[in-house]
Amino acid sequence: MRLNTLQPADGARTERKRVGRGIGSGLGKTAGRGHKGSFARSGKGKIKAGFEGGQMPMHMRLPKVGFRSRTAGDTAEVMLYQLERLEAGELDFAALRAARLVPSGAKRAKIVATGELTKAFTLKGLLATAGAKAAIEKAGGKVSE
Repeated sequence: MRLNTLQPADGARTERKRVGRGIGSGLGKTAGRGHKGSFARSGKGKIKAGFEGGQMPMHMRLPKVGFRSRTAGDTAEVMLYQLERLEAGELDFAALRAARLVPSGAKRAKIVATGELTKAFTLKGLLATAGAKAAIEKAGGKVSE
């Protein structure tokens, strides 16, 4: 083998298409773009995702359903049975975070009536459902906001 005999493998490299260079090339006149239409124009080859040629797009034809709260992700839910593991006394958001019952991304916490509660807790600055409030007060605690 000599340096002057080196060449790429067959099919490894293809020659560039020279479009618009006469009828004999097979890619003359319209240069392989067809006649008219957006793809035949310069700089207009891209169509937005979801565009259906002027027809009402699918995402606009479908009905709007439901509601997604923007603040729902900011609120962490804490169950009554989780509070049962803590020592009785005063509870606030910082105490719940210290006990690792509230994730770091949460901005507020809400106590939910799931499970039993026997200890007396005083909640400060925490949200609570009606059932959770009743269970806390039944156990001898208080909910103040």
